[in-house]
Amino acid sequence: MRLAERIRRMLDGPAAGPPIVGDLPELRASASIAAAVLIAITDRDRPGVLLTVRRENLRTHAGQIAFPGGRIDPGEAIIAAALREAQEEIGLDPSAAEPVGRLDDYRTVTGFIVAPVIAIVPPELDLAPHEPEVAEWFEAPLEYLLDPAHQKLETAVFGGHERRYWQIEWNGRRIWGATAAMLVNLSRRLQWS
Repeated sequence: MRLAERIRRMLDGPAAGPPIVGDLPELRASASIAAAVLIAITDRDRPGVLLTVRRENLRTHAGQIAFPGGRIDPGEAIIAAALREAQEEIGLDPSAAEPVGRLDDYRTVTGFIVAPVIAIVPPELDLAPHEPEVAEWFEAPLEYLLDPAHQKLETAVFGGHERRYWQIEWNGRRIWGATAAMLVNLSRRLQWS
């Protein structure tokens, strides 16, 4: 079975748990900025996920690991926005991506309502980071990211409140916050094995 069809079937099936929609309800409630990210899964025997490292000098989420993504333009469809952002940030040709589904929206403490779009992309693409925004991109193994043994629930104080957030460490890289929470949501939907 093709990877795209396999993932579509898993997305249509039952989830292993409720979706994580965000933390700090009092801040989530005020989220209003529509955004989309692309969870690009490479079509190979052992699929991977494309991730970016944001530049350290950015105003928000500086230095963090993230999916390619950003604000949805007025009148723009969610999938189109995710594909446009991936093209802008890492040079992914939209025609090379096969959208296969979506995850539940995730609300961030910074005011975004993020729509995660899942797409299958060919391996070994010639990609390049968009210098002003993205320091680099990398591919992490899907199987590793979706393994609950690697998904840790951490605690920190944010805005005077104790906050719980997800974190995944892979190959010396710290994937945390919204990106890690969306990966946990993906693992609950795909139940990868």
